[in-house]
Amino acid sequence: MPTLPMFPLGTVLLPHMVLPLHVFEPRYRTMMQELLEGDAEFGVTLIERGHEVGGGDERMDVGTVARLIQAEELDDGRWLVVGVGTRRFVVKRWLDDDPYPRAEVEDLPVEHVDEHETQGKLTEVITLLRRVLALQSELGEDGVESTFELATSHDVACWQAAVLAPITPFDAQRVLSADGNAHRLALLQELLEDAERTLQFRLEFPVDDGP
Repeated sequence: MPTLPMFPLGTVLLPHMVLPLHVFEPRYRTMMQELLEGDAEFGVTLIERGHEVGGGDERMDVGTVARLIQAEELDDGRWLVVGVGTRRFVVKRWLDDDPYPRAEVEDLPVEHVDEHETQGKLTEVITLLRRVLALQSELGEDGVESTFELATSHDVACWQAAVLAPITPFDAQRVLSADGNAHRLALLQELLEDAERTLQFRLEFPVDDGP
């Protein structure tokens, strides 16, 4: 079973998502050096409890493989890194963190996407996402423009919609762990409907913060 260097984070990496990292801990500096000498791939998992710095955290078992696309070492030994999510995996066994977190992993099966079957649901989710992002903009919140464009591939577009959706890391983990695009789109629709109701309520009943 393959062993993968691991980077537990307080955020979820989804396939096709770009991940910028500022690497400063000594253990991850060592990882960067070894990644550049190897296949430049590492695993990202969400920290369920604990902190990113120092170890001792509890980690989710479903994660995403990140491939390094840019890495710059600074004069003081820190790294500025950019990765991109590629494929999902499940952790079968966590290994010792020395010299950095590692795990034995198994790639999750590549999902067959029936584009005819998912077209209607994907269209609904994209329309809903545009409404949610427009409501955020109306409230003066930073976010993606509702005029975004997605890939023509349904599989890629499904992940891109999840990346753009204003959801919590734990909800993003649910989306990542979902079994198949049909389930993933249904879950994403449910989360966006909740977000839309919340945003509409805030518009109708604004909070007066006072002077």
